Parts: sequence; C-alpha cells; structure tokens
Amino acid sequence: MEERSKLVAGGNLLQAHAWKGMLEACGIGVELRGEALLGGIGELPVDLQDVELWVAESQYEAARAQLETLNSESPKWQCVKCHEINEGNFELCWHCSAERSEQLS
Repeated sequence: MEERSKLVAGGNLLQAHAWKGMLEACGIGVELRGEALLGGIGELPVDLQDVELWVAESQYEAARAQLETLNSESPKWQCVKCHEINEGNFELCWHCSAERSEQLS
C-alpha cells in the first residue's frame, strides 16, 4: 500500500466533504480522517478536532493543484444572515444553511 500524505486539515466537515468529492471526481483517491471525532467538540483537545484529507503521495501534487484552482476560481462570500465567510463553491452557508448571498470583494 502506498504512503499517504495529509493534504489539508480543518474543522469544517462540509468543506472537507466538498473537497473530497471534487478530488474524487478528478480521479484522485481521498481518505477523510477525524470525522468521528467532531461529535466530541468541547470535550476533546482542540488539536484532535480537525478533519483531515489524506491522499496517496503519488497524487499529492495533483490534489494540491486542484485545490488551488478551486480557491482561485471561486471567491469567498459572506452570509447576510449570520455573517459567516463561506468558500466560493458553497451555495448554502455552511453555518446557518442560508442561501448564497453577497460576494466579498
């Protein structure tokens, strides 16, 4: 089995699933780690609360390049309901589920 490398880590489960789906659609195998630990937020140390995307080392550069294009093509937007900053590829606010609203400049 090929060695895996951590691609990204963060506490946003919706974003992690969106990135995982996008990378898998490009033919990149992705492993999501830490999802089960999110139920313990507030009870676990902060460093154990991250959701991580792991990819095979041979696909690491391709995966990183795909995430870079995603970030550059889709500007972030701010929810007018709860004022949360959302990734450009989200059509609903990850925090309150309100529909996409204003763009950040």
